[in-house]
Parts: sequence; structure tokens; C-alpha cells
Amino acid sequence: MSSPAQYPYVSRGTGGPVPDLAPLLPIRLSRGGVIVDTVALVDSGTAVSVLPYSLGARFGVDWNTLTIPCVVGGSAGGIPGKLLSVYGTVNPFPAVALIFAWVQSDQVPVLLGQANFFMEFDVCFFRSRDIFQIQPRTP
Repeated sequence: MSSPAQYPYVSRGTGGPVPDLAPLLPIRLSRGGVIVDTVALVDSGTAVSVLPYSLGARFGVDWNTLTIPCVVGGSAGGIPGKLLSVYGTVNPFPAVALIFAWVQSDQVPVLLGQANFFMEFDVCFFRSRDIFQIQPRTP
């Protein structure tokens, strides 16, 4: 069993009167030899992980070849998507297979949700201390 990695809550930069700190996680996504480093919102209320269109397009996948459609709800409000598998690496842990709803919009952030980020990692939020911890799931 590995020890959890700890990350700080980070400001989203909205500048509003309420602290805008969020669990933003640096993550490396890879598929077919293409590597994309990005920052994702770790969101336990999101049913499925979400990937904006332009980021998913960087992997060179033809949208029309993907066969499993999905619709993203919540703040994304019914944006059509298709399931896309990539590998995700959260340092210092090894890469894991992740499934994203690759949506036809860039108006949504990268979201790490229940399916399947929270199935691969144990996550603990400590908002009062402005930190969160992540470790690979234990079998």
C-alpha cells in the first residue's frame, strides 16, 4: 500500500468575495504516444470524468470512430459526448486507465469524477486545511 500524495487547494482566480479554492490536480494524460499535461478539478459530485473537446482532439482520435455516446449533465447541461479511454498519471503513482466523456465543447473544465477516477484512486478532502490527498485504490 502506498502513502497518499498531498496537494493544496488552488485558487481558480475568480476574484470574488468568497474564497475560490478548489481541489485542482496536475495530471498527465496519454494515448497513442501523445502526452498532454493538464490540471483537472477533482469532483466527487461528478458521475463521469469529463474532457473538453480541444484537449481530447490533441490525441488525434476521430470523433466519428468512437461508438459509445453519452450526455454530460450538471453544469455542462446536456452536452453530447463520447467515451474516450486514456492513461492518466498522477505523480508519484503509476499510470492507470481512465475513461472520460469527451464532450463537444470547450466550455467545461477537465473533471475527474466517480467513473472512473474515484474507482482507481482513494481521495480525501480536507477543505478546512486547504489540502486533499490521493492514493491508488487498495485491492
